[in-house]
Amino acid sequence: MKAARYYGKEDVRVEEIEEPRLRPGTVKIALAFNGICGSDLHLYHEGPIPPAPSTTEPHPLSGETLPVVFGHEFSGTVEEVADDVDGISVGDRVAVEPLMVCGVCPACRAGKYNLCEKMGFIGISGLGGGLSEHIVVERRWVHGVGEMPLDQAALIEPLAVSVHAVRHAGADRAAGQVAVVGGAGPIGLLTAAVLRAYGLKTIVSEVSPERRAKAAEAGVADITVDPAAENLTDIVREATGGAMAPFAFDAAGVGVVLDQLFDSLGAGGRLQVIAIHTRPYTLDVTGRLTMQDRVIGSSVGYADDHAEAIRLVNEGLIDLAPFITSRITVDDIVEQGYEKLLHDRSEVKILVSMS
Repeated sequence: MKAARYYGKEDVRVEEIEEPRLRPGTVKIALAFNGICGSDLHLYHEGPIPPAPSTTEPHPLSGETLPVVFGHEFSGTVEEVADDVDGISVGDRVAVEPLMVCGVCPACRAGKYNLCEKMGFIGISGLGGGLSEHIVVERRWVHGVGEMPLDQAALIEPLAVSVHAVRHAGADRAAGQVAVVGGAGPIGLLTAAVLRAYGLKTIVSEVSPERRAKAAEAGVADITVDPAAENLTDIVREATGGAMAPFAFDAAGVGVVLDQLFDSLGAGGRLQVIAIHTRPYTLDVTGRLTMQDRVIGSSVGYADDHAEAIRLVNEGLIDLAPFITSRITVDDIVEQGYEKLLHDRSEVKILVSMS
């Protein structure tokens, strides 16, 4: 079968490889769409970082070294089911939770498997990937999506990241309140969508006019703000009658955005960090937190959040279609995928098909 394999920095090759075989406890899936993630961009442009294996060091759970089949945001149709698997049938539309976990570390035993000591990702760390024609996956990671279109189902994985962040912050129980989202990339936009689905009013702050337009067009922002030209604090103060926001979400990963989000929070508010920060951030603990009785939290990935993400879409509370901005074939993945996403701010999610 055809697959796109990751060899390292700026080296992804479309090749013929052996088709995977069904094993006990697994499901074989004919793949439909794979979304390109920010992690994929980093791996392509910067080279391997954990949990990606290297050419000499295998991942501890997959046992694989580079190259590996690429792609971890994917959907497809079930084509085979092992005899010992139930609850899913041939022909079902599915999304995959692309994890590999040890199951025995303290985090796994506590149900926080997103914090597994040996965490890996299908499509990054081995065990196949979404940029192939077929994949075989353990049953526990396969989620039926009902009649959801398969292009939208490929966005369930990043949507689950946002669902996890919003639930972790407690904002899923805060209908009628205000939340500020800093950054309107894919995760920022999806976080705003989840907040709106739970009944919050959203203020989305983003310097890119294309991303602000997408937030408004998709209906996930009640108010959009250009923090380079407008005062976010003043806008939040006006929108909240002076109380400021009880929730803020950092989806940008930039220190100046954290500063702006702290300024937008009210007393007792919570700042939730979703983005990965690559540079240290200096925090005035007394001024920003203690004297305001505030909370700062963070979240990574997802743990038992896919079912809720699927419910929100299937019940019409979130429309994923506006976030799919391009569809390409795997042969164009470098030029029309990894390169384009670096420069074109109008792109949110590019979907790749193998055909």
